[in-house]
Amino acid sequence: MLKTALQPRWIAGLLFALVISTVFVLLSQWQFSSAESEESAEPRATEDVRPLTEAFTPGKPMYETEADQMVSFTGSFDPEKSVLVEERLQDGDMGYWAVTAFNVDGAPSGEFIPVVRGWVSDPEDVTEPPAGEAAVVGRLLPSEAPLPATPEEGRVTALSTAELINLWDAPAYSAFVAASDITVDGAAVDAGGMETVEVGAQPEETPVNWLNIFYALEWIVFAGFSVFLWWRLVADEHNRSLEDDEYDDEYDDEYTDATEPENDHPSSEVTK
Repeated sequence: MLKTALQPRWIAGLLFALVISTVFVLLSQWQFSSAESEESAEPRATEDVRPLTEAFTPGKPMYETEADQMVSFTGSFDPEKSVLVEERLQDGDMGYWAVTAFNVDGAPSGEFIPVVRGWVSDPEDVTEPPAGEAAVVGRLLPSEAPLPATPEEGRVTALSTAELINLWDAPAYSAFVAASDITVDGAAVDAGGMETVEVGAQPEETPVNWLNIFYALEWIVFAGFSVFLWWRLVADEHNRSLEDDEYDDEYDDEYTDATEPENDHPSSEVTK
């Protein structure tokens, strides 16, 4: 078969098949690159501060489009409802989140929302929540799943609103807020030894066009098929040449048998 494949016309055919395959592969790469839209859906304005009562409704799960939104709300902290969330990293150091329930003005049924007031490396550094009418600005985040661990009283291992509802026996938003700014009567609250917990917005996922992915795979199949078609044609040509050689050999044998002189009869004796 190699002898057949090395014939000039089949070498030219292979080069043509490789050129076609290259074009198909380039088309496949173009489809793959087009699968991720450069212009995603209209970006969420997570950095535009919205009122909490408009951005999220208590009593329902949080959707992806609602998470990471910067929100503002007014109300008051409940100093009787505070916990420390264990094992929280801040700039590579392990510590605690100081979380306090905040009674939101305008909440439909008086729901509270857990507010992360700050981070501390030592529980002794936690300051008392401010008293009076307060205003909070922060990032709205989904509730964490509760963990089976049972730390000492006043501490939790996850910021789960479901766990806090049971702990404090009060209705709550199914989310929490990492506060970036807390004011009372327009004045910033002294955080003492607590550090602000900075939570950046999560990057938005680029939508994938699965139809482009399908087309890209099709082009790869076409690229492989073009080379396979060349190989199939060479194989057929090789098989035909073998059949022709076999036919020629049979024909030569039959022709030779037909033309050989017959020596079966003994020669006549010469009469003296």
